Amino acid sequence: MDTLVDTSPGTGVTAALRRLYFLRFAFAAVWAGLLFATADSLTPLSGALLVIYPLFDMACAAVDVRSAKADGGPVRHLYLNIALSALTGVGLAVAATSGIPAVLRVWGVWAVTAGIVQLLVGAARRRLGGQWAMIASGGISTLAGASFFAQAGKDDASLGSLAGYAFLGGIFFLVSALRLGRAARHA
Repeated sequence: MDTLVDTSPGTGVTAALRRLYFLRFAFAAVWAGLLFATADSLTPLSGALLVIYPLFDMACAAVDVRSAKADGGPVRHLYLNIALSALTGVGLAVAATSGIPAVLRVWGVWAVTAGIVQLLVGAARRRLGGQWAMIASGGISTLAGASFFAQAGKDDASLGSLAGYAFLGGIFFLVSALRLGRAARHA
């Protein structure tokens, strides 16, 4: 993943974030499709997908730290995101053995906490442009997390809402990537 973040003077932090955001969109779209296809039950495939998502998020945050360090950006918040995502991966592996409601509860807590962190990172990066989508996504993630927790108590709990959540998050990364490109052209 080192090739995703080139912080040399010719490309800059904005270009590195754009590439990372495009990758995150593509991953979220594929992941959401796969999870949606298996959303009605916890299978080995859906269990693996559930664990992979926060681990991918953790890896992306680790890559993002490099660009943030080069730019004096929100490194502290990104390290927090790495820790939250690692804990969530472990939590989801355990929760998957207990059923969909347990998974929704763990995912809900992660969505709330990661949403707050994403909102803070987006706000800290406002000057780069294109961050309104990240700020909105963080706020929506926080609200969605609460709804996942509520869904866990229902008889028809499904993983389908997690697929929709991930896809919408991917759309926000795509929008931000496109806006970053526009901001870079106008700078």
